[in-house]
Amino acid sequence: MTDRQKIYLIGICGTAMASLAGMLREKGYAVSGSDSDVYPPMSDFLARLEIPVFKGFNAENIQKNKPDLVVIGNALSRGNVEIEYVLDSGLRYASMAETVKELFIRGKQSIVVAGTHGKTTTTAMLAWILEVAGRKPSFLVGGIAENFGSSFQLRDGPDFVIEGDEYDTAFFDKGPKFLHYLPRIALLKNIEFDHADIYADLEAIKTAFRRLINIVPRSGLIVAGIDSPVVTELIPAA
Repeated sequence: MTDRQKIYLIGICGTAMASLAGMLREKGYAVSGSDSDVYPPMSDFLARLEIPVFKGFNAENIQKNKPDLVVIGNALSRGNVEIEYVLDSGLRYASMAETVKELFIRGKQSIVVAGTHGKTTTTAMLAWILEVAGRKPSFLVGGIAENFGSSFQLRDGPDFVIEGDEYDTAFFDKGPKFLHYLPRIALLKNIEFDHADIYADLEAIKTAFRRLINIVPRSGLIVAGIDSPVVTELIPAA
């Protein structure tokens, strides 16, 4: 992709999607999007960035914008009129996680913070440690990192720190988001049963984390929270 290409986000007011919109805008893309609920703080955040947001879903929103890429939020599914238009029209589309991987993470040292609890705090702390160390990290976190006053940062340093969510990626990709993030360093904090709406039991959760461990390269690093019994169980597979 080149600067000023158009990217349209369906479900733009979600925390992660709004952060992605800001990252894309900062990188020079022409960004717009839509959502069913448009209200503060995300509406104010997007307005400050001068990103147009359509309230409600309508195929005409996409027809008028003629985007080069449509990013589809993971809360949306078939039957959404904009998704149906994208599929019928053969437009290029991707998930949030895939877009972050290809446009921001690839080419950097990806540090993925994963686990059931404390991901946001640990991601923000690690980004700040690297900032103070002078490494000029990029990061994406699922909340406002207090020391930065933002949920993301794009810098020219070698590191990209990202909160690795085990929730599914999109209606067309039911794998965990963190499998997209090209982990060279994976921090495994703790693992417990969670997300009962998509995981049948703890064994299903373990399978997701085994898949994450399995894609860390042999030249990479796994930092394991061994006070978690499940993490301790999974680490021998690394």
